Amino acid sequence: MNTTAASEKIGFIGLGLMGHGIAKNIVDKGYALTFLGRKNRAPAQDLLRRGAEEAATSRDVAVASDIVFICVTGSREVEAIIRGTGGLKEGLKKGSVVVDCSTSDPTSTVALATELKALGVDYVDAPLSRTPKEAWEGTLDAMVGASDAVFARLKPVLDTWAGRIVHIGDTGDGHRMKLLNNFISLGYAAIYSEALALAQKVGISPPRFDSVIRNGRMDCGFYQTFMRWTLEGDRDAHKFTIANAFKDLTYLESMAGAAGIANPLGNATKNAFAGAFAAGPADQYVPMLATHIGKINGVDLTPPTAPRVR
Repeated sequence: MNTTAASEKIGFIGLGLMGHGIAKNIVDKGYALTFLGRKNRAPAQDLLRRGAEEAATSRDVAVASDIVFICVTGSREVEAIIRGTGGLKEGLKKGSVVVDCSTSDPTSTVALATELKALGVDYVDAPLSRTPKEAWEGTLDAMVGASDAVFARLKPVLDTWAGRIVHIGDTGDGHRMKLLNNFISLGYAAIYSEALALAQKVGISPPRFDSVIRNGRMDCGFYQTFMRWTLEGDRDAHKFTIANAFKDLTYLESMAGAAGIANPLGNATKNAFAGAFAAGPADQYVPMLATHIGKINGVDLTPPTAPRVR
C-alpha cells in the first residue's frame, strides 16, 4: 500500500448491510478508521475488534478524519448527518473530503457540494452496485463523481472495498448514473414479476419459465439473483429492500422531471414498487416483488420452502 495514501485517516458513518463490509475492508487493509456506531451493536463490536475506533457523534468522526464516507438510506439522512446538530459540518476541516456512498438525489448532492466547498471541503458521490456479499468481499462496483485530483486521492481507499471503479464525471454524476443503473435493474425486477405472475396464471410454473430464460439470451446475473427467491425461497439472495427501491425510483422521477424528459417506464416501475411498499411488510427485498404482483393477480408465487409473505 502507498504509505502516503495509508496516512489518510478515514471516517465512516452508516454500518448497515453495505456499510459494515466496506468499513471492515478499509480497516483490514491498513487505514486508521473512526466510525459512528448505531443501535445494532454487532458491526461496531466487529470493527472495534479489528482495531477501529468509535466516535459518539458525526462531528467527532469529522474531527478525527481526513476522508469521511457516508453510507445510509438517502438524501434526507445524508443532509441530517452533515447539517444537523453535532453533524459533520461542525467538525470538518479545510482539505477534508466527504464521500456519499448512498443512493441520493443528485439535486441534494450538488447543493451539499456547493455548501461544503465554501468551507474548503470536497464532496464526492460514490454510490454502489452489487450486494452485501460483495461489500464483505471487497468487490463492490462504484461509480464516482469527483474532480480528477480528488478521485486520484480517493482511489487507494476505494480500492480497499471495490473491485470495479468507474470515474463517471464530476460531483453529482455518480448519483445520476446510480439512478439510471437502478432504473434498469428495478425495471427488470418489475418485468420479471409481472411475467412470472402471467406465466403462473396461464399454467406455466416458475421452474418451467426459468428453464427457458436461464442460459438463453434473456439471462443475466440480476435475473439469476432475482429468481433465487421464487425458485428456492432464498430471501437473502438480493438484500435490497422494496422500500429503498421505491425511494430510488422517486429520485429517478424527480431527475427526469428536472431534465424535462417523459419517463413513462420509470413511472410504471415506480408504481409497481409503490404497491408492494404500501402493502408491506417493510423488510421485504426486491425479489419478493414477484410474490406481491402474483398475489394481487390471484396467483400464489410464494416459494414452497419459504414462509408466506404477509
